[in-house]
Amino acid sequence: MSIEPGRIPAFLTNVNVGLLRAEDRVFEAMLDGWRAQMLARGLSTSYIKSSCGTVQKFQEHANEYPWTWSAHHVDEFLADRRSSEKGLALSTLRANSGAIRAFCSYLTDGRYGWASFCERIFADIPVQVVFEWNSPRHTTDDAVPARRRAFTRTELQTFFDAADDLVDTEFAKGSKRWLPALRDSTAFKVAYAYGLRRRELVMLEYVDFGPNPHVEQFGRFGALQVRWAKGTKGSGPRRRTVLTVPEFDWVVGLLEYWLSPDGRKRFPTADRSASLWPSERSGSTVYRNFDRSFQRVRKIAGLPEELTLHTLRHSYVTHLIEAGYDPLFIQQQVGHSYSSTTALYTSVSADFKQKTIQKMIAQRLRSGVTDEGNGHG
Repeated sequence: MSIEPGRIPAFLTNVNVGLLRAEDRVFEAMLDGWRAQMLARGLSTSYIKSSCGTVQKFQEHANEYPWTWSAHHVDEFLADRRSSEKGLALSTLRANSGAIRAFCSYLTDGRYGWASFCERIFADIPVQVVFEWNSPRHTTDDAVPARRRAFTRTELQTFFDAADDLVDTEFAKGSKRWLPALRDSTAFKVAYAYGLRRRELVMLEYVDFGPNPHVEQFGRFGALQVRWAKGTKGSGPRRRTVLTVPEFDWVVGLLEYWLSPDGRKRFPTADRSASLWPSERSGSTVYRNFDRSFQRVRKIAGLPEELTLHTLRHSYVTHLIEAGYDPLFIQQQVGHSYSSTTALYTSVSADFKQKTIQKMIAQRLRSGVTDEGNGHG
C-alpha cells in the first residue's frame, strides 16, 4: 500500500518510541511532510526551498511551535520584518504570509493527521493563523490589521466582571470548576497588568516576582522577570524585566491573594512545580485552556470575537500611552525590538484623541493671546 505524500512518518506514530527533543523532531517532520506534499504537487524546488525557509524563520521569530501559533505571531513577524534595516517590500511580505498560510493549511488538513497527533502528544492543535485581515494588502501601505484593536476601558471592566461572576456562579453551584475559573480570572488580569504574550503568561512561575527598590510599597511584587520572552532570530528565549506600574497597582493585592493558601495552593498539584498556574491534573496548565476560558468569558460578557487573549497586551500598551507613559519605557516593558512594532499595538481611544486635540487648540489659543499682547496682533 502506498503512503500519501505528507503523511506523518512511522517513527512518530509508534507509541513505543520516545522522542528526544520532541518539539524539534515533530516540527522537522512537519516540514519534511509539507516538502513532500509540495513536490507531489509539481511545485518547483526553488519555490519549495524558499517557502520552507520562510516557515523556519517564522518559527524562530515566534519562538513557539505550530501547535501553539496564533494570529498575533504573524502580526509581529511581518511588522518586525518590515521594520528591519532592509525594509522588505510589501510583495515580499505577501509572499511570506502566503507561505505561512499554506503551511498551516497543510497541518490542519485532516488527511495528513497532524491535528490529532499534536492533540495527543502536546494537548494542543495547529490552527490557521493567516487571514485576510492580518495579511499585507495589495492596495495600501497600511500594515495594521483593521480588526485588531485594544479593549476599551468599559469593555475591559465588563470582561473582568464576567470572569469574576463566573467564579462566583461555579462556586455557588458547588462545581469543581470554580477553582480553574479563579485561576484563569487571575491570569487574565496579570496578563493585562504586565502586557504579557500568551507563552510568557503560561510559563510564569511564582518565583519570577521580586521587589523594585525604587517602589517599596509594592513589596515582593515590584517587578516581574519574564524568563520565556520571545528572543531574536536563532537566540531562543530571552529574559526581560517588567516593572509593576502605578497604573496597575491593583495587581499587587491580586497576586498576594493568589499566592496565599486561599488561591494557588488549593490546587492538589500546586506542590509539583513552581508554575504560577497549576492545573487539576498536572503541575501547569496549557495554552489552549486559557484560550478556551477566554472565549467562554468573552461570550458571557457579550463582547465581539475580534477581542482575543493577546488583545490584553494591546490594551496594556494603549492604556499606558493614554496615561502619559514614555513610549520608550513602554517599548522596553513589552520587549519590542522596534518602536514601530509598539506603534502597531497602539489604538488610543476616541476620548483620548479628542482631549489631545483640545489641548493643542487651547495651547495655540494661549499662544495667540500672548502674541497679541506682545504687539504682534
